Amino acid sequence: MAILVYIENTAGAFKKSGYEAVSYAKAIGDLTGQPVHALSIGKVDAASLQHIGRYGVSKVLEVNTEQLHQFVNQAYAAVIAEVAKKIQATTIVLSNSFSGKGLAPRVAAKLNAALADGAVTLPTIEGDIWEIKKSAFSGKAIATQELTAPVKVIALTPNAMEAVESPTTVEIELFQPSVSASDLSTVINDIVQATDKIPLPEANIVVSAGRGLKGPENWRMIEELADVLGAATACSKPVSDAGWRPHEEHVGQTGLAVSPNLYIAIGISGAIQHLAGVSSSKTIVVINNDPEAPFFKVADYGIVGDAFDIVPKLIDAFKAYKNH
Repeated sequence: MAILVYIENTAGAFKKSGYEAVSYAKAIGDLTGQPVHALSIGKVDAASLQHIGRYGVSKVLEVNTEQLHQFVNQAYAAVIAEVAKKIQATTIVLSNSFSGKGLAPRVAAKLNAALADGAVTLPTIEGDIWEIKKSAFSGKAIATQELTAPVKVIALTPNAMEAVESPTTVEIELFQPSVSASDLSTVINDIVQATDKIPLPEANIVVSAGRGLKGPENWRMIEELADVLGAATACSKPVSDAGWRPHEEHVGQTGLAVSPNLYIAIGISGAIQHLAGVSSSKTIVVINNDPEAPFFKVADYGIVGDAFDIVPKLIDAFKAYKNH
């Protein structure tokens, strides 16, 4: 018996959320006494595969089949399930990312496994019963779920656990899966990035703004603050609906969900639909001239004041700090 963790990559680079999933799997391995095997699907260089060993995984199964270089939901789920059966994995861990949300239920169905998606804690284990806390209602609540099936699939909420290094020697084994033609009925030939900016779901810092900016012409200071911090930019739904910012920057219940280490909300009131997309952020900073703005109720830090006065001062302060 073993634990299998699938590590997601983009353009050959492993995601931060993937290393978090590895650390989570290693922690479960420490609880159960089971070895942890990692699975990489797609074209990833040898140095990156070896780097997984820094997080306590001694064996990595590499699937580098050319037809799987681009993500295909059905095919990737089939490969994960096949590898899980090969190593007799009783626990499969992956990130509850955009692609992970599609993979986890498919893998669980193929393995007749119990599924906990959106996990935010390590399991409490009593015999065959595992109890896990998971986010619910778009992050507005925490649910406690019991997993009783012999095989368990856990999708970890990004940023719910830190990636913890525990260096060990790693063995890389090439694995050739038996992917059926039906799993490849839809194939992505190429992905073209529209921008070289930091992708929102992967950003450690997000600078977001709303209607308090009064118009698209004022977004330059938001972009400047983001550049200074090495952050991604985002916006509220009314802003994207008005055409001030592109829809791919819309964060909220009907847009993207983000879980950065730092989320800075500028001129956003904090409607419940927006909060649903940012509730997993580790630290939330709110800048708003309305002291009664709902966002202040969930903020870790709040500044009541005019964004057009505060943001330029923040930019100057961060620049001075970086140049110090």
